[in-house]
Amino acid sequence: MNEPRPPYLLIVADIERRITAGELRPGDRVPTTRAIVREWGVAMATATKALATLKESGAIESTSRVGAVVAARRLPARSSEGLDSDRVVRVAMEIADVGGLAALSPRRVAAELGVATVTLHRYLEAAAELPYLIADAAFAEIDYPEPPPGWRSHLRVAAHLQWEAYQRHPWLPRLVSITRPVTLPGLLAYGVWTLRAFDGSDLDARTRLHAYGTLVNYVRGTAVNIETEAVAELDSGMTSTQWGTARLAVDRPLITQVTEPGTELDLESLFAFGLERLLDGMTVVMAPRRSLRP
Repeated sequence: MNEPRPPYLLIVADIERRITAGELRPGDRVPTTRAIVREWGVAMATATKALATLKESGAIESTSRVGAVVAARRLPARSSEGLDSDRVVRVAMEIADVGGLAALSPRRVAAELGVATVTLHRYLEAAAELPYLIADAAFAEIDYPEPPPGWRSHLRVAAHLQWEAYQRHPWLPRLVSITRPVTLPGLLAYGVWTLRAFDGSDLDARTRLHAYGTLVNYVRGTAVNIETEAVAELDSGMTSTQWGTARLAVDRPLITQVTEPGTELDLESLFAFGLERLLDGMTVVMAPRRSLRP
């Protein structure tokens, strides 16, 4: 299986391992960007991103004379006894649910837990692993029902399960990739359950995977708007329907060029309508192939 993490995260993980193992101690210089380029054979931009990630996590800090060094270890505000990976991930998810991915960092998680940032190294291979872990945990929350009969009903339920996960965690769509998926248990469980919709069909492996990817990508693409809409509603104090009604007084002449004034369109109706049309299109793929006679 190919390593799912980008090169800069592998560099981050290795340097953090050296720090945790004591190979690099507080105040020791860390590899420069040029040294990283030479050692790992990566581009300068990748090396720069790795060091920036380490600095953001609090693992290293910049000094005026020496450059980047291992950050001074701070004593935890309270004992880390009872801390485990599940608790770390749970707190990280709560931070993301409130402030989005921009608010998530090992330093912020450590502060919420009342421990030193370096303590999290026991539970994370790399600081930037946190987003992958909370994405996996979000999918692991899904309670899968007994699949309904028929491929269409099965895929419809799968789409709604994914949609509901995005509603619980609006940051989640940004962490789901179709072409570069992260192979973690919660994400794999969703794929396995959804692909069961094609059991008994004569579809080849490539077609099954493309049909699955198309469904996931449709739901994800629509759900990207959930976070944006939530922010807009908070800023304006109006739902999308209320906002549309308020705009009628100003935009009516323009709206009438497109549709009847007052016609509603929100994310839920858009998702439901698009999903059914997507499933309509899949009937062409799922229908038994008949030989054509001249």
